[in-house]
Amino acid sequence: MKTRDLAYVALFAAIIAVLGTLPAINIGPVPITAQTLGVMLAGSVLGARRGFLAVLLFLVLVAIGLPLLASGAGGLAPFAGASAGYLYSWPLAAAVIGWLTERTWSRYNVAVGMVANVIGGIVVVYAIGVPVLKAVAGLPWDTALWSGAAVFVPGDLVKAFVAAAIADVVRRSYPVIERPRRAAGAR
Repeated sequence: MKTRDLAYVALFAAIIAVLGTLPAINIGPVPITAQTLGVMLAGSVLGARRGFLAVLLFLVLVAIGLPLLASGAGGLAPFAGASAGYLYSWPLAAAVIGWLTERTWSRYNVAVGMVANVIGGIVVVYAIGVPVLKAVAGLPWDTALWSGAAVFVPGDLVKAFVAAAIADVVRRSYPVIERPRRAAGAR
């Protein structure tokens, strides 16, 4: 890994931390935060590998006790609470978004970025977060789906759009993801 890659990983871990300074909206067992925007940005701008590593670095910093989550929490307790599944999903979400972005690099635009962010940043996050919420909080499925997914959809769609728009501008002005290289002998 190059020094530049390490800097990007550290920068996006810091961006996720800074987004945690925006106050969380507590409407149930899982707060609404801006940090998922950082997860979407990490995948959209950095690609799969570096996006995954940026989010993983952020979570390691939380695990060692830094109060970087929007709730002001840090340490190991958040990784065992009702919202633990969402935290566990973030690196995978960034990787999926980055993988989809890398595959669509030559035709990337806001619409394509929205699809990548919805698949990785919403579907993947909810697919992991909701079942863990149900199990940890002992909720029935309907309550877990409502309090762990449905109330987040409007805000997450806005975050997906914002991340896609930012990634499109970054791609055109200062591309961080390198263009895919053709295999030898490919046309």
